[in-house]
Amino acid sequence: MGKEWSEKQKKVQILLGKEATYKEAIKQLLELREEMFEQISQIVNGYPARAFYQMPFANVKGYHSKTLAYSIWHIFRIEDIVAHILIAGDDQIFVKGEYQKKIGSLIITTGNELQGQEIADFSQKLDIGALYEYAKEVMLSTNSILSQLEYSQMKKKYSDEDKKRLVESGCVSSAENAVWFIDYWCDKDINGLIKMPFSRHWIMHIEAMQRIKNKLCKMARKGVDPAAYCGHSCNHCFLGEWCGSCRTEYNVCSFATIFEDKRCPNAVCCIEKSIDGCYECSELENCTKGFYAPENNGAIEAKVQAMFIRKYGKEAFIEVEDKLHERFDFYKMQEILGQGIHEGLKILENELSK
Repeated sequence: MGKEWSEKQKKVQILLGKEATYKEAIKQLLELREEMFEQISQIVNGYPARAFYQMPFANVKGYHSKTLAYSIWHIFRIEDIVAHILIAGDDQIFVKGEYQKKIGSLIITTGNELQGQEIADFSQKLDIGALYEYAKEVMLSTNSILSQLEYSQMKKKYSDEDKKRLVESGCVSSAENAVWFIDYWCDKDINGLIKMPFSRHWIMHIEAMQRIKNKLCKMARKGVDPAAYCGHSCNHCFLGEWCGSCRTEYNVCSFATIFEDKRCPNAVCCIEKSIDGCYECSELENCTKGFYAPENNGAIEAKVQAMFIRKYGKEAFIEVEDKLHERFDFYKMQEILGQGIHEGLKILENELSK
């Protein structure tokens, strides 16, 4: 995903360089930003509070050595500062929206001065919902600014007076690992600022967030039953790196996340009935609840697998899944097993007998 984003970002930079393609560049840039922000939305909406202050890569080099909360804070504090103090010359969203109080932050800077445990402690104090709303408002505000810029403004540079305004704002720490931002930003023209921090900076830190959440999911799934409530195999799901499974608090199943409470109806039903999974339910064959809704893509496949677990057990189920996924990917498996209840079950049984 990061490689795809980088290729799109490079294309935007090329298009920005010519007046004839400038408007198309801005259009593609906004689409790229929307695509990347969706990754942040999925993390915020899918992960438990403690995920945002954990540091699974503490003490290593790289952006992933931080926390999820810090990453969001850092991306959007920098963008807010640059977009409003430098480019628009007006009040930051952080100030106008009184977000320091809403988020519960003790600092107003980019956070570069924080190190190690300081980052974890800072992150734990933040209201993630308010931080997300701040990030979203900053993104939309910057998008509006970008949409109103003209090609003739791309070469605009900044002066010592602009540097002074940045210093006086107090938004950049005087620490050695932070104060360099002021010269860095002011030495760029608007075209350069679009690259850093409005696109490339996002890519670096959202990629780091993906590494953090992947590691947290891997840790959460260790020793957890790989058979989902509905009958899917979490070991073979296309969301394997994203999701900690519906049996953990790191559940970001693509079906569960469409519900306001982020809980799959099948999981809720099994928990209410105190059963291990749909395969233990007497109503399985005729069930149309949740993932089993006839119109849902993958409904038949999931039910087939649940029926197989009921008949042969989980050990046999994982054995068969391992065999089939050596030859077919997740989507092909949906197609093969989705031909019909009896046809799908027969395919699994034939695989077991080999």
